[in-house]
Amino acid sequence: MSLLVQIASYLPSIREPEKEQSLKEMLTWTGIVLLLYFTLGSIDVFGANSAAVEQALQSLQQYQTLTGASIGTIITLGITPIVTSSIVLQMVVGSEIVNWNTNSQEGKQKFQSAQKVLAYALSIVMAVGYAASVFGAGIGAPATMLLVSGQIAIGGILIILMDDLIQKWGFGSGTGLFIAAGVSQAIYVRAISILDGTGGYVGVANEAAGAVPQFIASGQISSLVPILSTIVVFGVVVYLQAMRVEIPLTFGNVRGFGQKWPLKFLYTSVMPVILIAALIQNFQIIGTTLAGQNGCSILGCVSQGQAQSGFIALLQAPRGLTESIINGNLTLFGTGGTITGSVLHILFYLAVYIFGSILFSIFWMKTSGQDADSVADQIQNTGMKVPGFRKDKRVIKKVLNRYIPGLTVLSGATIGALAGISNMLGAAGGGTGILLTVMIIYQMYEELAQKHMEELHPAMKNFMQ
Repeated sequence: MSLLVQIASYLPSIREPEKEQSLKEMLTWTGIVLLLYFTLGSIDVFGANSAAVEQALQSLQQYQTLTGASIGTIITLGITPIVTSSIVLQMVVGSEIVNWNTNSQEGKQKFQSAQKVLAYALSIVMAVGYAASVFGAGIGAPATMLLVSGQIAIGGILIILMDDLIQKWGFGSGTGLFIAAGVSQAIYVRAISILDGTGGYVGVANEAAGAVPQFIASGQISSLVPILSTIVVFGVVVYLQAMRVEIPLTFGNVRGFGQKWPLKFLYTSVMPVILIAALIQNFQIIGTTLAGQNGCSILGCVSQGQAQSGFIALLQAPRGLTESIINGNLTLFGTGGTITGSVLHILFYLAVYIFGSILFSIFWMKTSGQDADSVADQIQNTGMKVPGFRKDKRVIKKVLNRYIPGLTVLSGATIGALAGISNMLGAAGGGTGILLTVMIIYQMYEELAQKHMEELHPAMKNFMQ
């Protein structure tokens, strides 16, 4: 047993259920975890400076939505330690810096143990970083520093355990559930909430937070752009989810019987865009943390919680893009000595999402058992073969290699482009968040339809079919 596996065995974890869970039990555990998640998200970090928390909320709003975090509460970290540990290991294993065969049981155990150890370590490191920088204003005494970082670290560890609980006892995955819950809440606020940013009501305070109340109050069509872009993203993702390549196969020992093996167009699903979005947000957090008294660092300058220039500004979605296009104010090279908000900024932002998603899509395909060799093993274990050829894994692999590499690249590029464009259009809940939520819910629907249809109530079964 390797050192990583030994260390992981001493860390807190959730035991496997002794018997297979029924759908009712799985949904019950999922509901309990979701209730606990929202409860933790309402408990403020004791000792944190309220002004510092408010400024952090302004600069990390998108990060908060994408990572299921709630800045200033116990779950300030959200799923960041889990996702960041996955990013690091995907790049290390995918680039073969560490030669682990994740298709084997031993390699898979090493990968999972390393991810667990790294996630726990990052919970502590990130908690200290938040307490020292993000919540640093007003935290001078070492005891206060320890108190704040301890609460944040405990919240991060609880999220890791809740994710483990969902995967073993619940339905779906904890990371997906927390993202969907956070985005759904953000969609409600951005779309129909009548409260403004100060807690007042529309017509009483400055401006309503929800797009629909804004439109009613102002009559401006541009107020509905977030709603319209949200609907478009929903429709496009659902349509793309249904697209697939089907490879005809036959059973080797039974003539006349065959089956089609589906390969989805969005082959690597949501993980690549989760990873690139988390990586971008980590860059922005580092840039904010490194900013000195003048608000600037090697990554760019920050003012009032918002990136104003430099690399971290280019990683932010261009603000006011719809209005700039409508009013004809969009420039090629930008103004005031910066390309922020220009056509070049738009192209750079899209390129980061598209090529970043392609890169992580390739890494995820290799490390998650979706490569041609692993899929060929799955097909051969079912007793099927390619029609017209003898039963040979090499033949199956050769056929799969015609599709899987291309689908991997197209999948990453498509979801990267969708996420980037919808972010720039200001979709409610964030373009990336909407994309992730739709795909997560669709995956849960497919899992429910495939594995638990017989357990559903007749009325629900008819709806699902």
